[in-house]
Amino acid sequence: MDLGIRGRVAVVAASTGGLGRAVAEALAAEGASVVVAGRRGDLAQEIAAGLPDAVGVPVDLTTPDGPQQLVEAAREAYGDPGILVLNGPGPQPGTAAGLDTGDLAGALDSLLLAQQRLVALTLPAMRRRGWGRILAIGSSGVAEPLPGLVLSNAGRAALAAYLKTLAAEVAADGVTVNLLLPGRIATARVAALDAARAEREQRPVADVAAASQAAIPAGRYGTPAEFGATAAFLCSDPASYVTGTALRCDGGLVRSL
Repeated sequence: MDLGIRGRVAVVAASTGGLGRAVAEALAAEGASVVVAGRRGDLAQEIAAGLPDAVGVPVDLTTPDGPQQLVEAAREAYGDPGILVLNGPGPQPGTAAGLDTGDLAGALDSLLLAQQRLVALTLPAMRRRGWGRILAIGSSGVAEPLPGLVLSNAGRAALAAYLKTLAAEVAADGVTVNLLLPGRIATARVAALDAARAEREQRPVADVAAASQAAIPAGRYGTPAEFGATAAFLCSDPASYVTGTALRCDGGLVRSL
């Protein structure tokens, strides 16, 4: 299938590792001009150098000027972005009963406010052109809150509500707005969560991972490449009638429809 995004400018936030990197690589493979962004500037540039047409931008999106710096760098390199992939680092584990207000504010800043600033900077040009793709990398916690991850649950649910509202407002302008919800994808983040659980429960990490995989109908963790391919489709021309949707890429982990 021709995804129709060759030559489109794609900005992928927090793409120096994990799911963000997988999405950047998938979009680049389909011919998009990709802006790789992350706090680790050297790594962003190294990743970009290995892609067909990409630039690496060192940026901290949680700073007040970070989103503006990223969008300006994209425009300088390629012009106005037509694809915006929202992503942010996963907050630390924690319980709702032990929630700290300062930690919650930080989670909302990185998972909602920074993402909204990026949308505000890129959306007007998408609407003028009559074509745009906004995709947020979320979490299965949006569909079913995950135990011990209250900061992620709260921040990503807030972003989902904002994007669902936005989707209806811009659909007639040719701009789609969607979320892609990973389950257990084999990334460093999932490995860290398994390790944290193993420490809490005083169990070997291998046992924790095996139990986690057994709870997934597919019987395994997903791969970053599988996630990236799904994201690329949602950013494509053929997906032009898919908007306001939270699609799960989780091997059947969440049992609700």
